[in-house]
Amino acid sequence: MLITKKEQYALRAMHELGQNRGKRLLKTSEIAESQAIPVRFLEVILGQLKRAGIVESKRGYKGGYSLVSSPEEVTVGDVFRGLQKTHDTVSCAICDSGTYCPYMEGCVFMPMWKKVQGAISEIYDSTTINDFLN
Repeated sequence: MLITKKEQYALRAMHELGQNRGKRLLKTSEIAESQAIPVRFLEVILGQLKRAGIVESKRGYKGGYSLVSSPEEVTVGDVFRGLQKTHDTVSCAICDSGTYCPYMEGCVFMPMWKKVQGAISEIYDSTTINDFLN
């Protein structure tokens, strides 16, 4: 299962914030430059993570972003769930009908997809931002 560009950027931003936790607040432009993330895209990502309670911000000249919790407490799963509430849903890897699969009720493959999703979620939920800092 591949992750989206948005999820990749979010993890890179979280890594940057984790490296600077307790030192100073980081401006969006600083994070964007150091992690090669488009500023506009990063603003959306940080807004979603702020609403999810993962990052906090302070306005003004000395303002910026920081992690709410320590890097040891924030998991990849937290970040992904903070970006989109529907990330836990299992979509069919065969059917490209979008969110609704006409075969979902009797799909013989769905138990396998659920196991795969469960294994991936377990890894995401056991991997912290701190794991990337060490």
